[in-house]
Amino acid sequence: MSLPAILQGRLSVPVIGAPMFIVSVPDLVIARCKAGIVGSFPALNARPPEVLDAWLTRIRGELAAHDAAHPARPAAPSRSTRSCTNRTTG
Repeated sequence: MSLPAILQGRLSVPVIGAPMFIVSVPDLVIARCKAGIVGSFPALNARPPEVLDAWLTRIRGELAAHDAAHPARPAAPSRSTRSCTNRTTG
């Protein structure tokens, strides 16, 4: 089975960083993505709801800057989890 297009050329290893309650914050998600690992966090970690928008904006911005500076080694995508529904942040 082939990788989905969003993952092709972006993973250093086929790993998804687990979305851990309280511990998974933007710094960890960004570091994972830059290392070629899918970064994730539970949306519940970003409270109140306005914080979630700020986190998503920061993650998108920092990963876009990384991709522009390292076109040969773009960051892996990131995910935010809400119950059983995933929302892509990349």
